[in-house]
Amino acid sequence: MSITHDLSSLVLAQGGEWIKFDVDSFVQQFWNNTIEGLSYGSIYALVALGYTLVYGVLKLINFAHSEVFVYGCYATWFVFFGLGFRPGATPSLGAGELILYLGIALIAAMAVSGGTAVLLERVAYRPLRKRGAPKLVFLITAIGASFVLQQILFIWRGGNPEQSIRLLRNEEQFQIFGGSVTNITIITVVASILLMIGADMFVNRTKFGRGIRAVAQDPDTATLMGVNKERVITLTFLIGGLLAGAAALFYMMKIPQGASYQGGFILGIKAFTAAVLGGIGNLRGALLGGLLLGVVENYGQSLFGGEWRDVVAFVLLVLILMVRPTGILGESLGKARV
Repeated sequence: MSITHDLSSLVLAQGGEWIKFDVDSFVQQFWNNTIEGLSYGSIYALVALGYTLVYGVLKLINFAHSEVFVYGCYATWFVFFGLGFRPGATPSLGAGELILYLGIALIAAMAVSGGTAVLLERVAYRPLRKRGAPKLVFLITAIGASFVLQQILFIWRGGNPEQSIRLLRNEEQFQIFGGSVTNITIITVVASILLMIGADMFVNRTKFGRGIRAVAQDPDTATLMGVNKERVITLTFLIGGLLAGAAALFYMMKIPQGASYQGGFILGIKAFTAAVLGGIGNLRGALLGGLLLGVVENYGQSLFGGEWRDVVAFVLLVLILMVRPTGILGESLGKARV
Protein backbone atom coordinates (compact mmCIF):
# COMPACT_ATOMS: atom_id res chain seq x y z
CA MET A 1 0.00 0.00 0.00
CA SER A 2 1.32 3.43 -0.94
CA ILE A 3 0.51 6.59 0.95
CA THR A 4 0.44 10.10 -0.54
CA HIS A 5 0.20 13.08 1.81
CA ASP A 6 -0.81 16.60 0.75
CA LEU A 7 -1.33 18.80 3.84
CA SER A 8 -5.09 18.95 3.34
CA SER A 9 -5.78 15.44 2.09
CA LEU A 10 -4.55 11.89 2.43
CA VAL A 11 -5.05 9.32 -0.32
CA LEU A 12 -4.61 5.59 0.20
CA ALA A 13 -4.15 3.35 -2.81
CA GLN A 14 -4.59 -0.41 -2.65
CA GLY A 15 -5.13 -2.69 -5.61
CA GLY A 16 -5.79 0.25 -7.93
CA GLU A 17 -8.70 1.59 -5.86
CA TRP A 18 -8.36 4.97 -4.18
CA ILE A 19 -9.75 6.13 -0.88
CA LYS A 20 -9.71 9.88 -0.43
CA PHE A 21 -9.28 11.39 3.02
CA ASP A 22 -10.12 15.03 2.37
CA VAL A 23 -9.77 17.15 5.50
CA ASP A 24 -10.32 20.41 3.61
CA SER A 25 -13.71 19.28 2.33
CA PHE A 26 -14.70 18.11 5.82
CA VAL A 27 -13.81 21.47 7.39
CA GLN A 28 -15.38 23.58 4.65
CA GLN A 29 -18.61 21.56 4.56
CA PHE A 30 -18.84 20.88 8.33
CA TRP A 31 -21.93 23.00 9.05
CA ASN A 32 -23.67 22.13 5.79
CA ASN A 33 -23.10 18.45 6.52
CA THR A 34 -24.31 18.86 10.10
CA ILE A 35 -27.55 20.55 9.02
CA GLU A 36 -28.21 18.11 6.18
CA GLY A 37 -27.30 15.22 8.47
CA LEU A 38 -29.94 16.30 10.99
CA SER A 39 -32.47 16.42 8.16
CA TYR A 40 -31.70 12.89 6.94
CA GLY A 41 -31.36 11.70 10.54
CA SER A 42 -34.88 12.92 11.35
CA ILE A 43 -36.26 10.67 8.61
CA TYR A 44 -34.18 7.71 9.85
CA ALA A 45 -35.43 8.32 13.38
CA LEU A 46 -39.11 8.30 12.40
CA VAL A 47 -38.72 4.96 10.64
CA ALA A 48 -36.53 3.63 13.47
CA LEU A 49 -39.37 4.22 15.94
CA GLY A 50 -41.37 1.53 14.16
CA TYR A 51 -38.55 -0.98 14.58
CA THR A 52 -38.00 -0.10 18.21
CA LEU A 53 -41.71 -0.17 19.17
CA VAL A 54 -42.31 -3.61 17.66
CA TYR A 55 -39.10 -4.97 19.14
CA GLY A 56 -39.97 -3.55 22.55
CA VAL A 57 -43.35 -5.30 22.60
CA LEU A 58 -42.73 -8.53 20.64
CA LYS A 59 -38.91 -8.86 20.63
CA LEU A 60 -39.31 -9.08 16.85
CA ILE A 61 -37.18 -7.37 14.20
CA ASN A 62 -39.85 -6.41 11.69
CA PHE A 63 -37.78 -6.30 8.51
CA ALA A 64 -40.93 -5.65 6.48
CA HIS A 65 -41.19 -2.22 8.13
CA SER A 66 -39.09 -0.73 5.33
CA GLU A 67 -41.82 -1.69 2.85
CA VAL A 68 -44.43 -0.08 5.12
CA PHE A 69 -42.41 3.11 4.57
CA VAL A 70 -42.31 2.56 0.79
CA TYR A 71 -46.09 2.23 0.61
CA GLY A 72 -46.29 5.64 2.23
CA CYS A 73 -43.98 6.99 -0.49
CA TYR A 74 -46.31 5.70 -3.20
CA ALA A 75 -49.32 7.13 -1.38
CA THR A 76 -47.61 10.54 -1.31
CA TRP A 77 -46.83 10.34 -5.02
CA PHE A 78 -50.38 9.37 -5.99
CA VAL A 79 -51.87 12.16 -3.87
CA PHE A 80 -49.67 14.74 -5.59
CA PHE A 81 -50.49 13.23 -9.00
CA GLY A 82 -54.19 13.09 -8.19
CA LEU A 83 -54.17 16.76 -7.17
CA GLY A 84 -53.00 17.61 -10.69
CA PHE A 85 -49.26 18.07 -10.12
CA ARG A 86 -46.80 16.47 -12.53
CA PRO A 87 -43.08 15.55 -12.46
CA GLY A 88 -40.57 18.08 -13.70
CA ALA A 89 -42.38 21.28 -12.73
CA THR A 90 -42.54 22.90 -9.31
CA PRO A 91 -45.76 24.92 -8.98
CA SER A 92 -45.96 28.35 -7.39
CA LEU A 93 -48.22 27.86 -4.38
CA GLY A 94 -49.22 30.19 -1.61
CA ALA A 95 -48.53 29.24 2.00
CA GLY A 96 -52.15 28.22 2.59
CA GLU A 97 -52.32 26.01 -0.51
CA LEU A 98 -48.97 24.41 0.28
CA ILE A 99 -50.00 23.57 3.85
CA LEU A 100 -53.31 22.14 2.61
CA TYR A 101 -51.75 19.91 -0.05
CA LEU A 102 -48.94 18.72 2.21
CA GLY A 103 -51.51 18.04 4.93
CA ILE A 104 -53.59 15.91 2.56
CA ALA A 105 -50.48 14.01 1.47
CA LEU A 106 -49.40 13.52 5.09
CA ILE A 107 -52.78 12.10 6.10
CA ALA A 108 -52.83 9.78 3.06
CA ALA A 109 -49.28 8.55 3.59
CA MET A 110 -49.84 7.90 7.29
CA ALA A 111 -53.15 6.15 6.59
CA VAL A 112 -51.66 3.87 3.91
CA SER A 113 -48.53 3.03 5.89
CA GLY A 114 -50.52 2.55 9.10
CA GLY A 115 -53.03 0.31 7.31
CA THR A 116 -50.22 -1.68 5.69
CA ALA A 117 -48.53 -2.21 9.07
CA VAL A 118 -51.78 -3.39 10.72
CA LEU A 119 -52.56 -5.71 7.78
CA LEU A 120 -49.03 -7.10 7.97
CA GLU A 121 -49.48 -7.88 11.66
CA ARG A 122 -52.86 -9.54 11.08
CA VAL A 123 -51.82 -11.66 8.10
CA ALA A 124 -48.16 -12.50 8.79
CA TYR A 125 -47.53 -12.40 12.54
CA ARG A 126 -50.78 -12.99 14.42
CA PRO A 127 -51.28 -16.56 13.07
CA LEU A 128 -47.74 -17.40 14.19
CA ARG A 129 -48.39 -16.10 17.71
CA LYS A 130 -51.56 -18.18 17.98
CA ARG A 131 -49.57 -21.27 17.06
CA GLY A 132 -46.74 -20.43 19.46
CA ALA A 133 -44.15 -20.31 16.69
CA PRO A 134 -40.49 -19.86 17.69
CA LYS A 135 -38.72 -16.52 17.23
CA LEU A 136 -36.77 -17.75 14.22
CA VAL A 137 -40.01 -18.38 12.32
CA PHE A 138 -41.11 -14.79 13.00
CA LEU A 139 -37.80 -13.51 11.65
CA ILE A 140 -38.05 -15.60 8.47
CA THR A 141 -41.66 -14.51 8.02
CA ALA A 142 -40.64 -10.85 8.35
CA ILE A 143 -38.07 -11.24 5.58
CA GLY A 144 -40.58 -13.10 3.41
CA ALA A 145 -43.26 -10.47 4.00
CA SER A 146 -40.78 -7.79 2.94
CA PHE A 147 -40.27 -9.50 -0.43
CA VAL A 148 -44.01 -10.05 -0.87
CA LEU A 149 -44.77 -6.36 -0.32
CA GLN A 150 -41.99 -5.43 -2.74
CA GLN A 151 -43.28 -7.75 -5.44
CA ILE A 152 -46.83 -6.45 -5.13
CA LEU A 153 -45.54 -2.98 -5.98
CA PHE A 154 -43.34 -4.36 -8.77
CA ILE A 155 -46.25 -6.21 -10.41
CA TRP A 156 -48.52 -3.19 -10.04
CA ARG A 157 -46.18 -0.35 -11.04
CA GLY A 158 -43.19 -2.03 -12.68
CA GLY A 159 -39.49 -1.70 -11.92
CA ASN A 160 -38.98 1.95 -12.90
CA PRO A 161 -39.23 4.54 -10.10
CA GLU A 162 -42.05 7.05 -10.25
CA GLN A 163 -40.62 10.40 -11.26
CA SER A 164 -40.43 12.83 -8.37
CA ILE A 165 -43.20 15.40 -7.95
CA ARG A 166 -42.15 18.53 -6.08
CA LEU A 167 -44.58 21.01 -4.54
CA LEU A 168 -41.84 23.09 -2.92
CA ARG A 169 -38.54 24.42 -4.19
CA ASN A 170 -35.56 23.73 -1.94
CA GLU A 171 -34.58 27.32 -1.10
CA GLU A 172 -32.21 28.70 1.52
CA GLN A 173 -33.91 30.55 4.37
CA PHE A 174 -30.91 31.50 6.50
CA GLN A 175 -27.42 30.34 7.47
CA ILE A 176 -25.86 28.93 10.64
CA PHE A 177 -22.08 29.46 10.77
CA GLY A 178 -22.08 29.47 6.98
CA GLY A 179 -24.22 26.32 6.70
CA SER A 180 -27.33 26.67 4.54
CA VAL A 181 -30.71 25.97 6.16
CA THR A 182 -33.42 25.39 3.56
CA ASN A 183 -37.19 25.43 3.87
CA ILE A 184 -37.42 21.65 3.32
CA THR A 185 -34.81 21.05 6.03
CA ILE A 186 -36.79 23.19 8.49
CA ILE A 187 -40.06 21.38 7.72
CA THR A 188 -38.44 17.95 7.95
CA VAL A 189 -36.54 18.47 11.20
CA VAL A 190 -39.24 20.43 13.06
CA ALA A 191 -42.13 18.18 12.02
CA SER A 192 -40.14 15.00 12.71
CA ILE A 193 -39.11 16.10 16.19
CA LEU A 194 -42.71 17.12 17.01
CA LEU A 195 -43.97 13.72 15.86
CA MET A 196 -41.32 11.93 17.90
CA ILE A 197 -42.13 13.99 21.00
CA GLY A 198 -45.80 13.15 20.44
CA ALA A 199 -45.04 9.43 20.18
CA ASP A 200 -42.92 9.55 23.33
CA MET A 201 -45.65 11.34 25.26
CA PHE A 202 -48.27 8.90 23.98
CA VAL A 203 -46.30 5.88 25.17
CA ASN A 204 -45.26 7.38 28.51
CA ARG A 205 -48.29 9.45 29.54
CA THR A 206 -51.47 7.84 28.22
CA LYS A 207 -53.56 4.83 29.20
CA PHE A 208 -52.83 3.11 25.89
CA GLY A 209 -49.14 3.85 26.34
CA ARG A 210 -49.19 2.18 29.76
CA GLY A 211 -50.69 -0.87 28.08
CA ILE A 212 -47.87 -0.92 25.55
CA ARG A 213 -45.24 -0.69 28.28
CA ALA A 214 -47.00 -3.33 30.37
CA VAL A 215 -47.05 -5.82 27.49
CA ALA A 216 -43.43 -4.98 26.69
CA GLN A 217 -42.39 -5.69 30.28
CA ASP A 218 -44.46 -8.84 31.00
CA PRO A 219 -47.19 -9.83 28.50
CA ASP A 220 -48.62 -12.66 30.62
CA THR A 221 -49.01 -10.54 33.74
CA ALA A 222 -50.40 -7.66 31.68
CA THR A 223 -53.07 -10.01 30.30
CA LEU A 224 -53.99 -11.15 33.83
CA MET A 225 -54.37 -7.50 34.82
CA GLY A 226 -56.94 -6.95 32.07
CA VAL A 227 -54.73 -5.59 29.27
CA ASN A 228 -55.84 -6.77 25.82
CA LYS A 229 -52.50 -7.95 24.43
CA GLU A 230 -53.68 -8.33 20.84
CA ARG A 231 -55.12 -4.82 20.82
CA VAL A 232 -51.86 -3.45 22.19
CA ILE A 233 -49.83 -5.25 19.53
CA THR A 234 -52.10 -3.92 16.78
CA LEU A 235 -51.78 -0.41 18.22
CA THR A 236 -48.00 -0.75 18.29
CA PHE A 237 -47.86 -1.68 14.60
CA LEU A 238 -50.28 1.14 13.80
CA ILE A 239 -48.17 3.79 15.54
CA GLY A 240 -45.03 2.55 13.81
CA GLY A 241 -46.81 2.63 10.45
CA LEU A 242 -48.17 6.14 11.00
CA LEU A 243 -44.69 7.45 11.77
CA ALA A 244 -43.24 5.65 8.74
CA GLY A 245 -45.91 7.30 6.57
CA ALA A 246 -44.90 10.73 7.87
CA ALA A 247 -41.26 9.89 7.14
CA ALA A 248 -42.30 8.91 3.60
CA LEU A 249 -43.71 12.39 2.92
CA PHE A 250 -40.54 14.10 4.17
CA TYR A 251 -38.42 11.66 2.15
CA MET A 252 -40.39 12.42 -1.03
CA MET A 253 -39.99 16.15 -0.41
CA LYS A 254 -36.23 15.81 0.00
CA ILE A 255 -35.07 13.00 -2.32
CA PRO A 256 -35.33 13.69 -6.08
CA GLN A 257 -35.48 10.02 -7.18
CA GLY A 258 -39.18 9.54 -6.40
CA ALA A 259 -40.95 6.36 -5.26
CA SER A 260 -39.43 2.96 -6.06
CA TYR A 261 -40.54 -0.53 -5.06
CA GLN A 262 -37.00 -1.17 -3.76
CA GLY A 263 -36.60 2.29 -2.26
CA GLY A 264 -36.95 1.13 1.33
CA PHE A 265 -34.08 -1.36 1.37
CA ILE A 266 -31.11 0.85 2.22
CA LEU A 267 -33.18 3.36 4.19
CA GLY A 268 -34.78 0.54 6.17
CA ILE A 269 -31.38 -0.90 7.07
CA LYS A 270 -30.18 2.54 8.14
CA ALA A 271 -33.30 3.07 10.25
CA PHE A 272 -32.72 -0.30 11.89
CA THR A 273 -29.10 0.73 12.42
CA ALA A 274 -30.33 3.94 14.07
CA ALA A 275 -32.63 1.95 16.38
CA VAL A 276 -29.81 -0.38 17.43
CA LEU A 277 -27.38 2.52 17.71
CA GLY A 278 -29.58 4.41 20.16
CA GLY A 279 -30.72 1.28 22.00
CA ILE A 280 -33.43 -0.79 20.33
CA GLY A 281 -36.59 -0.78 22.40
CA ASN A 282 -35.91 2.80 23.51
CA LEU A 283 -37.97 5.55 21.87
CA ARG A 284 -35.57 8.36 22.72
CA GLY A 285 -32.70 6.12 21.67
CA ALA A 286 -34.25 5.87 18.19
CA LEU A 287 -34.30 9.67 17.96
CA LEU A 288 -30.71 9.98 19.16
CA GLY A 289 -29.51 7.13 16.94
CA GLY A 290 -31.21 8.55 13.85
CA LEU A 291 -29.83 12.05 14.26
CA LEU A 292 -26.35 10.77 15.08
CA LEU A 293 -26.34 8.40 12.11
CA GLY A 294 -27.47 11.10 9.68
CA VAL A 295 -24.76 13.52 10.82
CA VAL A 296 -21.90 11.01 10.94
CA GLU A 297 -22.60 9.54 7.51
CA ASN A 298 -22.56 13.05 6.05
CA TYR A 299 -19.21 13.72 7.70
CA GLY A 300 -17.91 10.45 6.25
CA GLN A 301 -19.11 11.45 2.81
CA SER A 302 -16.95 14.59 2.94
CA LEU A 303 -13.91 12.77 4.31
CA PHE A 304 -13.92 9.64 2.15
CA GLY A 305 -16.18 10.48 -0.81
CA GLY A 306 -19.86 9.93 -1.55
CA GLU A 307 -19.43 6.24 -2.39
CA TRP A 308 -18.37 5.58 1.22
CA ARG A 309 -21.45 7.18 2.79
CA ASP A 310 -23.25 3.91 3.56
CA VAL A 311 -20.05 2.19 4.66
CA VAL A 312 -19.42 4.86 7.30
CA ALA A 313 -22.95 4.40 8.68
CA PHE A 314 -22.53 0.67 9.23
CA VAL A 315 -18.97 0.94 10.54
CA LEU A 316 -20.33 3.33 13.16
CA LEU A 317 -22.87 0.68 14.18
CA VAL A 318 -20.16 -1.96 14.55
CA LEU A 319 -17.98 0.35 16.65
CA ILE A 320 -20.84 1.29 18.99
CA LEU A 321 -21.86 -2.34 19.46
CA MET A 322 -18.26 -3.32 20.25
CA VAL A 323 -18.17 -0.71 23.03
CA ARG A 324 -21.81 -0.82 24.16
CA PRO A 325 -23.83 -3.77 22.76
CA THR A 326 -27.13 -2.44 24.14
CA GLY A 327 -26.76 0.83 22.23
CA ILE A 328 -26.10 4.33 23.51
CA LEU A 329 -29.10 4.56 25.85
CA GLY A 330 -29.85 0.86 26.07
CA GLU A 331 -33.11 1.04 28.07
CA SER A 332 -35.91 -1.28 27.00
CA LEU A 333 -39.45 -0.07 26.34
CA GLY A 334 -40.81 -2.19 29.15
CA LYS A 335 -38.52 -0.48 31.69
CA ALA A 336 -39.20 3.07 30.55
CA ARG A 337 -40.37 5.38 33.29
CA VAL A 338 -43.86 6.81 33.39
